[in-house]
Amino acid sequence: MPLVPPPRPAIAAAVPPPGEPAPAALLQANAPEWSVGDLAAALKRTLEDAFGHVRLRGEISGYRGPHGSGHAYFSLKDGTAKIDAVVWKGVLGRLRQKPKEGLEVVATGKITTFAGKSSYQIVIDSMEPAGIGAWMALLEERKRQLAAEGLFEAERKRPIPFLPRVVGVVTSPTGAVIRDILHRLEDRFPRPVLVWPVRVQGEGAAEEIAAAIRGFNGLSPDGAIPRPDVLIVARGGGSIEDLWAFNEEAVVRAAAESEIPLISAVGHETDTTLIDFASDRRAPTPTGAAEMAVPVRAELSAQIHDLGARQAGTMLRRIERERADFRALVRAIPGADAFLAAKRQRLDLADARLRPALAANARDSRERLNRLADRLTRRSPAIALAEARARLAGIDHRPRTAIARIIERRRDRLGAQAGLLGALSYKAVLARGYALVRDADGLPVRSATTAATAARLQLQFADGAVFARPEDAPGDPATAVPVEAPPAPPRPKRASRRTAPEPAPKAAEGPSEPAARQGSLF
Repeated sequence: MPLVPPPRPAIAAAVPPPGEPAPAALLQANAPEWSVGDLAAALKRTLEDAFGHVRLRGEISGYRGPHGSGHAYFSLKDGTAKIDAVVWKGVLGRLRQKPKEGLEVVATGKITTFAGKSSYQIVIDSMEPAGIGAWMALLEERKRQLAAEGLFEAERKRPIPFLPRVVGVVTSPTGAVIRDILHRLEDRFPRPVLVWPVRVQGEGAAEEIAAAIRGFNGLSPDGAIPRPDVLIVARGGGSIEDLWAFNEEAVVRAAAESEIPLISAVGHETDTTLIDFASDRRAPTPTGAAEMAVPVRAELSAQIHDLGARQAGTMLRRIERERADFRALVRAIPGADAFLAAKRQRLDLADARLRPALAANARDSRERLNRLADRLTRRSPAIALAEARARLAGIDHRPRTAIARIIERRRDRLGAQAGLLGALSYKAVLARGYALVRDADGLPVRSATTAATAARLQLQFADGAVFARPEDAPGDPATAVPVEAPPAPPRPKRASRRTAPEPAPKAAEGPSEPAARQGSLF
């Protein structure tokens, strides 16, 4: 539809002659004059009348979720162009497929213009997914590759220090990100901050970010520039193309290799980049990263004060409990009087028994002494000795009489045994005309053969013995030798103690010689 300019007032000017071109001033003077609002309205009507409802296929980019008003704003793009898109609040609630960053969709809506930005846009009425876009496909492929290498494993994560001495920040030196981080650190717990300025989007941004991470790790802990205890890699929000530097493999590997604990704070809470998987902690925003890096000093002071108060209270309660226990133990301990009462009572009882016992013992000893003294008085030792001597003198003849009886009894027994021996002796046989032949050794000769071979023979007769040789004549009786006395008979066995002793013969008058030599026993 051709644009129709509004009616304008006629302009009086000199008309050139026929066949000659009109001057430039005359042409400019004849051009219609538009206001900005009129032109925008005319363009809007022309665009809406020419296209109306259309179906667009593209990848969602720059989606940040519903606005405060409930409307959603983002862009649809392909490899050559990009168009702004808006979904009104009422339509957004009815959509079966909600908008997501990087999602390729087919959107149906009305093409219109937005005069406030002199841009055109599509107002989406319906939307359906058309597949993952090229950026998301590449991102998913790279994520699978790095995850297979173990760069995203939880075992590689390092704990964030509780209170770092120095905080390192990798971000753009301009913009709101660094100001938000510094302001938040100042509010919570002021710490020295080292900023490594880098580009956070565009060509060469990934290399600068990786070099900054490795540069902080290369600092010496004792060098002129202190080495940070924690790193923050931060960037503000943006589309997936704006944040693509944090999806580059060089940045992800540098974050995974960092010896310093690293916090990633790229984009908003809904944005996710590969550095978030390789970092030790992920913060939803740069401000949240500052909150993770340091504690709140006021809270620490309050906590320390509270712990000190609790410790003091605990100590006081412990002391009070110990004091109460000690008092209870003191009350349970008996006093000196109670402790010594039983001992004192036993001592008193022993003292009460000891005095009568000592008195009774002394009395008994005194009575025994009196009895002994009385006995000594009635019968002195001299009198007892005289009586003993008199008794001894009276019985002095008794041993002599007993000895005489014993001698007489044994003489009788000896005579009887001698008579028995004579009756049984071989001499009685010799007295009847027999002889006993012995050899030189005094052994009996019992055969003629033995007598013939003997060098010397002894012939024993009843009245004596003679020596002869077997070849000699009978010997001269003068050569006879007296017979040796026979051996004494064996001593009779001692009479049993149970057998009463035989009465001893009466002793001759007067003491015998042994008794006379014995004298007095005293």
